[in-house]
Amino acid sequence: MMALQVAGCALPPLLARRRCRRRALRSPRAVASDAAPAAAREEDGKVALGGSGVAVTKLGIGAWSWGDTTYWNEFQWDDRKLKAAKGAFDASIDCGITFFDTAEVYGAGISGAINSESLLGRFIKERQRKEQVEVAIATKFAALPWRFGRGSVICALKASLDRLGVSSVELYQLHWPGIWGNEGYLDGLGDAVEQGLVKAVGVSNYSEKRLRDAHARLKKRGIPLASNQVNYSLIYRNPEENGVKAACDELGITLIAYSPIAQGALTGKYTPDNLPKGPRRRIYTPEFLTKLQPLINRIKEIGGNYERTPTQVVLNWLVCQGNVVPIPGAKNAEQAREFAGALGWSLTGDEVEELRSMARQVKPVIGFPVEKL
Repeated sequence: MMALQVAGCALPPLLARRRCRRRALRSPRAVASDAAPAAAREEDGKVALGGSGVAVTKLGIGAWSWGDTTYWNEFQWDDRKLKAAKGAFDASIDCGITFFDTAEVYGAGISGAINSESLLGRFIKERQRKEQVEVAIATKFAALPWRFGRGSVICALKASLDRLGVSSVELYQLHWPGIWGNEGYLDGLGDAVEQGLVKAVGVSNYSEKRLRDAHARLKKRGIPLASNQVNYSLIYRNPEENGVKAACDELGITLIAYSPIAQGALTGKYTPDNLPKGPRRRIYTPEFLTKLQPLINRIKEIGGNYERTPTQVVLNWLVCQGNVVPIPGAKNAEQAREFAGALGWSLTGDEVEELRSMARQVKPVIGFPVEKL
């Protein structure tokens, strides 16, 4: 049984390599209920995923880039990048960040050199040879047009479990709404819980209406909808504007935020003269980055008051929203250690609102079309 561990440290940027403490926490079995919102249920440095009994660290690590050669890694994957990804995993564990999000399509087939699930499973196994580690795994089902019915979910899940090398995962999510057959996919999630293959289930890229429908369908079986994973950051706040964040809070569904540092745009690394590589430069253009600079400068000023980096400030901003678990993607150990420093402290309410107000002046042209369905 893959259990969990608590994030026991928050690292200032100048002390990022400090040894971190980890504590174990057992998770009760998931049962649907009308419990208090997920944001209110925190224990020992962890948060519950919605109404499920699964608890995870307040920040997770996204593994989209691991093995990918279409969007990340400059279209190539080699031993150096493999070692860097392994370093990201180990550094995360060392700092008490034990929640990892992957998907069956990450790094798979034409999108990469090796499946991200396979890499995560390998990293866990290699670490287990050295010491007992407890990791919370989240992965996703791809709602491809040729997949029909609840059985397709179970079939895909078993293939994911095989690649990961585990008998169950903490969280299984529908990666996006299907063109058709979504009721069957939700029934498949319920079947997965009842068969003991997963401990909690969620969705991703779901609109408010789809989210409410999914929650209601699963609740009829006594199964809580634990999470909705969506694009959410300081400069991309669609979940606040389209009703998704409010619905998550109302229904007790955890919002898992992917691209929480806007694919690096909020780190301060990129400028009009230093653009990101690959497809990202089509989004984060010189014109956009010029408009972004006043916000980046203010983020740096606020971070300086706490001895934190811009990355840590914007991740903490998300944590301050309540009921949000950010999952920044870590490609190396240095990034993973920096992410850990987003925890263990808090922006003030005034700082949170000031950054939100400034961020209204800039918004990248991105988004997943199904968010509007």
